Amino acid sequence: METQFRAALVQLRSSRSIDANVADASRLIREAVGGGARYVLTPENTNVMELKRKLLLDMIAPEERCKVLRHYRELARELVIWLHLGSITIRLADDKIANRSFLLSPDGDVVARYDKIHMFDVDLPDGESYRESRTYRPGKSTVLADLPSGRLGLTICYDLRFPQLYRTLAKQGAHFITVPSAFTEQTGKAHWHVLLRARAIETGCFLFAAAQGGHHESGRRTYGHSLIVSPWGEILAEAGTEPTVVFADIDRSHVADARSRIPSLRHDRPFELAHDIAGQSG
Repeated sequence: METQFRAALVQLRSSRSIDANVADASRLIREAVGGGARYVLTPENTNVMELKRKLLLDMIAPEERCKVLRHYRELARELVIWLHLGSITIRLADDKIANRSFLLSPDGDVVARYDKIHMFDVDLPDGESYRESRTYRPGKSTVLADLPSGRLGLTICYDLRFPQLYRTLAKQGAHFITVPSAFTEQTGKAHWHVLLRARAIETGCFLFAAAQGGHHESGRRTYGHSLIVSPWGEILAEAGTEPTVVFADIDRSHVADARSRIPSLRHDRPFELAHDIAGQSG
């Protein structure tokens, strides 16, 4: 098994036009390959950024008829790379939508699919409000896939706030965990860096987090700052807010090194929940 490779993250500012987004992402993917990347990750909502449910449903198709997926399968085959679509929106039979990540092999085959588990249902202090559960069907299962250089665990965006998912993936053998995202500008400024570094440190994994960035046609403002983080919590590559590509050379041996220094994955212990002590006096 290989232990070293160059990874690239594509940062986008997806619009309401699927064709324009495909053109922009494809150009940056080619740029990544020109820079020596053998694994390329795009962000959440790679195909389109549309907040209105009806408009989104009218734009997208089931997986078996998805022209966007077909295009990227052909591109992975042409460029002979592992191409990871952080997520694209897929129409389901009951008029729900899957926020689905696809890992494509250098042969253009779909080798892994992951549906985002945790739904972003929040009301933010500046008035932004999101109810993903009204539109999307959540996933139910962890997903891992084997690359030539190690095991990859898949997550998407809001999943980042649920550390038990990341610890589970690490215990299932993940060396690398992906977090393609469209973090809001507000929450990104407050939490993006610290959460990604914490998940890397807790798991002893590399984290690959390709992001959306900037002011989108749909009205959303996303934080950008795509990051590659080492198993020791070091930031190896970071973007700003503009569409771009960032690179890092990955050495899987750093996973074992970090876990040998802090072997917390081996130190879990069972514990009991505290009894309710409300109303008790000393």
